[in-house]
Amino acid sequence: MRWGRVERRPGYRLWIGGPVPRGADAWTLGSTVIVRHASARSVHLLAHELEHVRQWRERGVVGFLRWYLGAYLVWRLRGYPHRSAYRRIPAEVSAEWRARRHLGLGVVEPVATPTP
Repeated sequence: MRWGRVERRPGYRLWIGGPVPRGADAWTLGSTVIVRHASARSVHLLAHELEHVRQWRERGVVGFLRWYLGAYLVWRLRGYPHRSAYRRIPAEVSAEWRARRHLGLGVVEPVATPTP
């Protein structure tokens, strides 16, 4: 089995062709983004995963895992199926929002109300 290649980039490593769970295009472990060969050029996906790199740095290993897995568990215990629980994890919501904002995709900035 071939394990792809690792590119060192400013602030993170990109592992192209590394092990990615079934149903996913990429995942992040600390400062390493692991992505499928077929998804390696997706600017949106990379922006999303780089938000996870930031989250890992901000919260640390224990803090990130508690935050991420705890949220997933709460949604599962409330009866949501896997995909629905995953989409409600605050880390995922934030990563998707920031990726879209970074790329200018459907995120509208609040408009300041003029004062009289």
